[in-house]
Amino acid sequence: MKSIKLLIAGLLSLMPALAMAQDPGAQGMSVMGQIIFFAGFILIFYFLIWRPQSKRAKEHKALMSGLNKGDEVVTSGGVAGRITKVADDFIVLEVSDNVEIKVQKVAVAAALPKGTLKDI
Repeated sequence: MKSIKLLIAGLLSLMPALAMAQDPGAQGMSVMGQIIFFAGFILIFYFLIWRPQSKRAKEHKALMSGLNKGDEVVTSGGVAGRITKVADDFIVLEVSDNVEIKVQKVAVAAALPKGTLKDI
C-alpha cells in the first residue's frame, strides 16, 4: 500500500514538468482557413435555405398573378372554392351555392385542376 502511495506522489510531482514540456497547443485556424470555412458556411446556407425559399416565393407570385375568374383554388386555411371575382389584392370565392367569401390573394395556397370541386 505504501508503494502505491509513493508511486502516485511521484507521478503527481512530475505532472507540472510534463505540462511545461508539451507544446503550447494548436494555434487554431489560419486566416485563410477561417475564410474558407466562412465561405463554405455561406454556400451551404445559400443552397439549403435561401435558394429554395426564393424559388417557392417566385412560384407563389406567379400563381397569384395568374388567378382568373372560374379557377378552382384552395386557400392556406384549407377552404376550397371557385373564383367569382378578382380584384387587386382580394378575390371572391364561391365555396357553395350562393355562399361567397372574400379572401386575400396571398392566402391562396394552390390552384386545383378543373372539376376538382365537383368530385369533392
